[in-house]
Amino acid sequence: MRLMGKNAVVTGAGRGIGKAVALKLAREGANTAVCDINPEEAERTCREIKEIGVKSFHRRTNVADREDVERLFQDFAEKLGDIDILVNNAGINRDSMLHKMTLEQWDEVIAVNLTGTFNCTQVAVRSMRERNSGRIINISSVSWLGNIGQANYAASKAGVVGLTKTAARELARKNITVNAICPGFISTDMTRGVPPKVWDIMVSKIPAGKAGEPEDVANLIAFLASDEAAYITGEVIGVGGGMVI
Repeated sequence: MRLMGKNAVVTGAGRGIGKAVALKLAREGANTAVCDINPEEAERTCREIKEIGVKSFHRRTNVADREDVERLFQDFAEKLGDIDILVNNAGINRDSMLHKMTLEQWDEVIAVNLTGTFNCTQVAVRSMRERNSGRIINISSVSWLGNIGQANYAASKAGVVGLTKTAARELARKNITVNAICPGFISTDMTRGVPPKVWDIMVSKIPAGKAGEPEDVANLIAFLASDEAAYITGEVIGVGGGMVI
């Protein structure tokens, strides 16, 4: 187990990619805090982690609320100790064509996807800088390159890429790595809810010929969180079966 004795925070870990990541880190030996806006889903993930045999706690967390994030990391320090790994996965979408998009739709997505990533990163690096050690993995998206109907989402995920690269430059000498992962079309509750025709169109764009699984993303995150990835930082890595080449 590559992460034995490490302590991790995963945001948006109630389901989908975040849940797969939290369970993967736990299987690799990391004590893992489960954060999600949905407390029931967070509790279920937490229960599964404890069954693996590592420590865990769950907490309803709104990453866009700075005070809530501060309390999260206070709880983390009290219950698990120093943070070694942060996975910024929490995200939302409020899709609309640009000319119809409301300011509320724009603000909501930026607040969670970008400001939320900033909030968690800034608070987590206080402890990481003191110990000259840490791993931060941010979840962006292939949509950071632009996608019809997702001006807000694409802007937020492009912002995550810029934040990742800047943080990587600033923190490298403190032995803290910061990388971004850009999932493509991954099979989750959200994507499985699209009409069959839309599903087929999306899959037809993927050279691998199939949608990815949350575990495909989780496997890469576990590697980036490990000592094996100590010399990898500031990278933007796609997990999309060749969807964007």
